[in-house]
Amino acid sequence: MMRYSTESALSPKSKVRISMGVLSDKEIIKLMSATPSLLEHLVDKNIQLQPAGVDLTLRNIFEFSSAGTIDFSNKQRVIPECRKISFKGGFAHLKTGAYKVVYNETVHIPRDCIALAFPRSSLLRCGAFLHCAVWDPGYSGRSESLLVVSNSRGIRLAKNARLAQLVFIKLSKKPGSQYGGRYLAENTI
Repeated sequence: MMRYSTESALSPKSKVRISMGVLSDKEIIKLMSATPSLLEHLVDKNIQLQPAGVDLTLRNIFEFSSAGTIDFSNKQRVIPECRKISFKGGFAHLKTGAYKVVYNETVHIPRDCIALAFPRSSLLRCGAFLHCAVWDPGYSGRSESLLVVSNSRGIRLAKNARLAQLVFIKLSKKPGSQYGGRYLAENTI
C-alpha cells in the first residue's frame, strides 16, 4: 500500500498523510475467500484474475426500447424498458448504438473500498467501449454497464466474453455510510 504525503490547501505547512491504493491479485484472492466473497460466479478465475483487478464477463445484452428520466431526488426517475438480445451460435451481433450489459459476476464491495471498471483494450480496438458508474462501499450485486458500439460495421460478442477489468481501490478511511440505493442486490435472482 502506498502512502502519499500532500500539502494541505488550507495551510501550506501542514502535511496530510493518506493511505490508500489499488488491491493486487493477492489481496483480491484473499478477499474472495472471505464471507461474503468479494466476487462470485466467475467463469474461470485463473483467466479472469489480473495483477490489479478482475475481468468481468458478459452474461446478457439488452437493447433500450423506451426513454429514461433523471431528476435530482430520484422521485421522477424512470429507468428505460429494455429488450433482451439473444445469442445465436454463442454470439450476439450488435449494430452501432447503445446497449445495457449485465455481467456474470456478483460483487460484494467491502466497506473500506470502491471499485472502478475499465473496458478491456480488445473491446476498444474493436470500436466499442463501456461507461460504468462507481461501485460504492457496501454495494452488492450483479452490475450493469453501458456498452457503446461506435464501429460502423458493428461488433460480435460471445457469451461470457471478457469486457471490463474491475479495479478495487482501498479508501484512506472507512466512509460514514455505505451503499443502500435501489441497485443493491440487483440482478441476483
